[in-house]
Amino acid sequence: MSDVEIDIHENVEYLRRGEASLRGDLYIPKGPGPFPAMIAVHGGGWRLATTDVFQYFAPWLARQGYVVYTPTYTIARKGEPSYPRAIQDVRAALQFIRGKAVDFKVAPDRIALMGESCGGHLTSMVALAGDEAPFNAGVGDFAHVSAKVKAVAPIYGIYDLAAQWQWDQLARAGEHITTPFLGKSLLDDRKIYFESSPLSYATIRPDAPAFFVAWGALDDVCDPATQSIPFFKALKQAKIYARSMQLEGAPHYWIGDPLDDPGSYPGFFAPRLLRFLRLKV
Repeated sequence: MSDVEIDIHENVEYLRRGEASLRGDLYIPKGPGPFPAMIAVHGGGWRLATTDVFQYFAPWLARQGYVVYTPTYTIARKGEPSYPRAIQDVRAALQFIRGKAVDFKVAPDRIALMGESCGGHLTSMVALAGDEAPFNAGVGDFAHVSAKVKAVAPIYGIYDLAAQWQWDQLARAGEHITTPFLGKSLLDDRKIYFESSPLSYATIRPDAPAFFVAWGALDDVCDPATQSIPFFKALKQAKIYARSMQLEGAPHYWIGDPLDDPGSYPGFFAPRLLRFLRLKV
């Protein structure tokens, strides 16, 4: 299936936290369905709601026959860390899509996650640790619904928060993106850095989803040597189905346009992601 017509529903609310309304755009292929689904989670250092990051990729994937939902989540503000709420939010977005499967023409047993940068962190956490406390706190109208997924595609993600803190010492001149998210420095609490890292949950398990880990070789924000590469190796060691893709010459952010140019980074990545999804979702 390719280039099908789609319906787009903007600002679909999945969760309300106090006065905050958490929403996302929903892309549904036209036709009877049911269709596999993808929850695509933006990055932004856990502090920015960069909800337009999938403005090209989401409709493209929907035209390939996938329901796509692009939720935002609780972001960290000065003096207001968003851990573990951001992980709980992404899990709630997944449960919302599964809970509304009939309305959204979703095949409930064929759901995947993808995320870029810290979105890769959040989706990996939901996939590997989402059913553990404190991430499994019941939030939303569909808290009773399963949060299992078939596959995850994290893109230039953050998987070891302690390593990211160390990297930021050099790359950001003392500005640590992990500290506002967690509310603590690595020097104050190493345990929380361990518990919030997907790498800590890359363990042998019978029900693990498949992973497609992608990164750019020249990423100077999330260092591949301390993030994507060790995480991918840990998945393989844990006997979790995992495939990787390193884009030579690519920096940190590249999941944009043009998707129709196979010589571009997103144009090279997109058909390979689609092949993975059709195999595993």
